[in-house]
Amino acid sequence: MKALTLATGLAALGLTTLGLAAPAFAAPPAPAAPPPVFARCAVCHNATKGAGAKIGPDLWGVYGGKAARANFKYSQALKNAKLKWDDATLDKWLTAPMAMVPGTIMSFPGLKDPAKRAEIIAYLKTLR
Repeated sequence: MKALTLATGLAALGLTTLGLAAPAFAAPPAPAAPPPVFARCAVCHNATKGAGAKIGPDLWGVYGGKAARANFKYSQALKNAKLKWDDATLDKWLTAPMAMVPGTIMSFPGLKDPAKRAEIIAYLKTLR
């Protein structure tokens, strides 16, 4: 009887331990839904993992990475800029890409509203 009680207790402990460890192996969260302002970006850019480029490069995984990744034919100006896409760089880029990197081929004139730029940047952070 003691052996059965001990075995049952150990089994329960094992299941509890597995239950606590499960989140460590859980799939990463899905990307957030794009904010309405992102519709302007989606005209030229994909934001779906593995979707590839459209007119502009795929934006999946862009946040935190180098500008002018190998997966798209970027302007020499953007390649030479050696930028890393963080909050400050993206905010400046989204404000006025052609002013930030003269010679870029991105024809987007910029987004003047800082709140809208922040929404786009927050969304890009979820694309991992």
